[in-house]
Amino acid sequence: MAVQGATAVGFAIVLVLQAGAAALPVAAVLGEAGLFVAAGAAVLGAGVGLVAGRRWARTPAIVTQLLLLPVVYSLIGPSRQLALGIAAGVYVVATFLLLISDRSRAWSLDLDAPR
Repeated sequence: MAVQGATAVGFAIVLVLQAGAAALPVAAVLGEAGLFVAAGAAVLGAGVGLVAGRRWARTPAIVTQLLLLPVVYSLIGPSRQLALGIAAGVYVVATFLLLISDRSRAWSLDLDAPR
């Protein structure tokens, strides 16, 4: 999750740096960059929460992975970027499966703590 959030923030930085060279108006590119910063910061926050052991971070992480599945489909299908789509798909599906595993569920429900 933290890698995904950092990637989104990095993409926003690239957008800002190349805003003048885009065919779109600068305001539109900066608005898109702002959207990526906001979403990336939220995903990065959830990733940091997972690393820190915060149970609240699991649900946003699962929702993020589900929201990324259409992106993977778009990369593989309409965009015809097969290698990138497969790599992203493997990453998203692996992260999703780790988040919904039995051990992850037990941790999130505090069932793994010794009594």
